Amino acid sequence: MALNTLFRCNRSKLVVISNILNNKKHEPKLFSNSIRFLNIGQPHLSKKEYQVTFVRPNGEKVKAKASEGDSLLDVVVNNDLDFDGFGACEGTLTCSTCHVILKPTDYDRLPDKPSEEENDMLDLAFGLTDTSRLGCQIIMTKELDGLEVNLPETINDARS
Repeated sequence: MALNTLFRCNRSKLVVISNILNNKKHEPKLFSNSIRFLNIGQPHLSKKEYQVTFVRPNGEKVKAKASEGDSLLDVVVNNDLDFDGFGACEGTLTCSTCHVILKPTDYDRLPDKPSEEENDMLDLAFGLTDTSRLGCQIIMTKELDGLEVNLPETINDARS
């Protein structure tokens, strides 16, 4: 039996498309093409948890738990936080609704600088600053534990 597997990455999900081929005759129902959606990271039980604080424009602080490898967009979704319109494109870099503003020291400790695609979306964001990033592009690590991010007063969905 041979196993041919094609991996295609789409943000925080890994699409695994498997085609199992068998040289012997078999029932078509036993071996068929299948698609499975898997989280890329480690099982949730073994992931380390970190703290993130989101600061609303009115100053209200909302604390949330984040797992290793989660984007800030994942943190908002996984903690069922109600930030109006946040992450409308689900992390596909086609809007700017997950725009966050970091402190300069936090911005400098991010491991990756914004990509050209992220900068294109940030150009369309409301309240853009020198330390603006898209939450879908900030991935939680041990070094970012305790991160505090400010939310802009309003969002601009670049898709509309």
